[in-house]
Amino acid sequence: MAGVELRQLRYFVAVAEELNFGRAAERLLIAGPSLSQQIKALERDLGVRLFDRDRRSVSLTPAGAALLPHTRALLEGAEDLKRRAARLSGSESVRLGYVNWLPPDLSSRTAAVARVHVDAWVAPSHTQAARVADGSLDLAVCWVRTEDLARLGLRARLIGADRLYAVARGGDSSDVPDVAARDVDVLIDDDVTSWASWNVYGEELAQATGARTVRISDGAITGPAFFDHVRRCTRPVVNSPKGQTSPLPSDLVRREIVAPKVYWTWSLVWRENEQRPGVLAVVDALCAGVGDLGLRAGDVWLPADDPHAHTPGIQRAT
Repeated sequence: MAGVELRQLRYFVAVAEELNFGRAAERLLIAGPSLSQQIKALERDLGVRLFDRDRRSVSLTPAGAALLPHTRALLEGAEDLKRRAARLSGSESVRLGYVNWLPPDLSSRTAAVARVHVDAWVAPSHTQAARVADGSLDLAVCWVRTEDLARLGLRARLIGADRLYAVARGGDSSDVPDVAARDVDVLIDDDVTSWASWNVYGEELAQATGARTVRISDGAITGPAFFDHVRRCTRPVVNSPKGQTSPLPSDLVRREIVAPKVYWTWSLVWRENEQRPGVLAVVDALCAGVGDLGLRAGDVWLPADDPHAHTPGIQRAT
């Protein structure tokens, strides 16, 4: 066995599948006499005859038929070893885009499998998903719908989730009551270039829960201008994922949304025909052990077309 090479095993499988040395040689892109010599060398090293052959036909011997599935398994194992080695080399460069959130341990999770370059262009979810589809990015962390995945030819895995809350007037945050989803306002911005995903989400939230939409045209879904809208509204206002980390002014308070609890999901998306080991390894590294992130808890709402909404316990938009 010391002289057996993977190349010879591939030759054996090709001849066994074609049962014709000429066709097998064409498939392998080698000369017929060379293929015949390599098969003879393999038979010599294995100590068994693999084929019965004459000028008219080629057939597997009982030994050849018995060894064929084991040979295929060996070759598959060798390919798997190569893929794993490529992932561990960390030599492949992967471009990652995002909207405003990334896993805090991104670098430590991916260092061993690829060189991840976080794209400097922070863009809305629909833009980042489109960039993955057209090849400008390899991966993106964004909000997507199942419809978007099908239209753009993408796949997605859950990587993060934000439970949204409302912001309301009131300076005493010591005992703030929860607010039902039907009793909140959702800001919808006229700028669909920047806020297309949020607008879709907000409209569905309002339709499903009875929340009220409020049209704005100043881009104040987040930032200081958002707080000005809160002060003008008579009801608590849903805080978007982009405002999750913004400190509240002293005259405003946070109110938890209940009945149902409202969640926004972050997906890691990649092209459905992606085959680069480094890209797929980064997907596995970032999504391994993520879990359900609270989405399986009772009374949770996600849009009906959210790719992560098909889970028991999650309410769908209707």
